[in-house]
Amino acid sequence: MQGDTDFTGKRVLVVGGSSGIGNGIAHGFAQRGAQVHVWGTRASAVDYDPADGSDLSGLGYTCVDVGDPDAIAAAPLPFDSLDVLVLCQGTVVYKRGEFQRAGWDHVMAVNLDSLMHCANHFRDQLAAAKGSIVIVSSISGLKANVGNPAYAASKAGAISLTKTLGQAWAPLGIRVNGLAPGLVDTKLTKVTTDHPDRLAGALARIPDGRMGTPADMAGAAIFLASPLASYVTGHTLVVDGGLSL
Repeated sequence: MQGDTDFTGKRVLVVGGSSGIGNGIAHGFAQRGAQVHVWGTRASAVDYDPADGSDLSGLGYTCVDVGDPDAIAAAPLPFDSLDVLVLCQGTVVYKRGEFQRAGWDHVMAVNLDSLMHCANHFRDQLAAAKGSIVIVSSISGLKANVGNPAYAASKAGAISLTKTLGQAWAPLGIRVNGLAPGLVDTKLTKVTTDHPDRLAGALARIPDGRMGTPADMAGAAIFLASPLASYVTGHTLVVDGGLSL
């Protein structure tokens, strides 16, 4: 069974792998022997602060603004072949900014539109390798999210896109699956984790009694990309400690 999660010799790209969940997933694959490259938004790897959950040691890096379709189209292929594409890009606008056009458009461009653009950019490489895609959405895509209509809608769209691409690209040999995190301790969730009362309320709703970690999400991504999930297609795995129950 251990060999099923050995990615030695495999090549993995994690879009949004510069911090948080994506960074945890990137290191999860690297620890299992993969050669891992990440895309992020800052000019170079040295511009990331480890205090924000960024550890780019041992990872390749390219700055790509995935909110811009032209930037995705122009981005160089990190390897001459690709076995796993993890799409973990994401953003959110608080203080009801997503009810306005600018906030809505920005979140949808990053959280949903770019998934399709990135998938298309690497489709041929993945087909040649009989590889897989893992789309990171959120349990917000399964319910309402007060104050963040674009975030919730984009994550619901990501779950739907996972199903559709899973069906459309299975004949090409590409398995497309996803994972939907619950509350994970990252810079995007500081609006909750930095406030003791909010955090206590959130933890009270999680049957497992704790927040998720990037490493928890890495385990799910590794499973979905591995031969252990060879007959899993178009599925989004909920990884939330029971929060959505």
